[in-house]
Amino acid sequence: MTRLTPATRFEFAHGVVIGVDEAGRGPLAGPVVAGAVVLCKPRPSGLDDSKKLSARRRAELEAVIHRRCRWAVGVVDVDEIDRLNIFGATMLAMTRAVAALCAELGEEPGGVLIDGNMTPHGRCAEWRWPARAIVGGDALEPSISAASVVAKEHRDRMMRELALAHPHYGWERNAGYGTAEHLAALRRHGPTAHHRRSFAPVAQLALAL
Repeated sequence: MTRLTPATRFEFAHGVVIGVDEAGRGPLAGPVVAGAVVLCKPRPSGLDDSKKLSARRRAELEAVIHRRCRWAVGVVDVDEIDRLNIFGATMLAMTRAVAALCAELGEEPGGVLIDGNMTPHGRCAEWRWPARAIVGGDALEPSISAASVVAKEHRDRMMRELALAHPHYGWERNAGYGTAEHLAALRRHGPTAHHRRSFAPVAQLALAL
């Protein structure tokens, strides 16, 4: 069972504790991805909010988590993001990640720790687990930190693969975020099937073309 750190101050019923975090809420292109992790013992050293880690360190940690811990990802694509909105899509990605990990574990968790101030409970019909939201949890709770690494690395890899087919937008560098390079390419080449049409910068540029 994952040991909760003092920062969480939460207790669940008996059972494993799953940490969950997402990557990709803000970009103009690509999916939103959630990671779900049950930590191994001893847990990987050096876990932290994935955004505070170097690319090299994230890759090293991802390899350790994949090899030693139990993990899964949930992916929600652009069509679903545009249909649900990004908040609903994020809740769905978290739900898919936890469901996939439960299937892998062959058991239900005692509880789920989620980065942020909301959980999918009551916001996604398929969510069925006790959960606690922790603001700043990706830096406070190691299982959430591990999930943030898994989610970011998985999504960045997806964006690098998409960049091979759509080289104009710099996705291998900006991961779909609205950088000056990305916006300039949008103005010149227009949106692709992987752009989020419900996001204002994409919608405005699409209308202008």
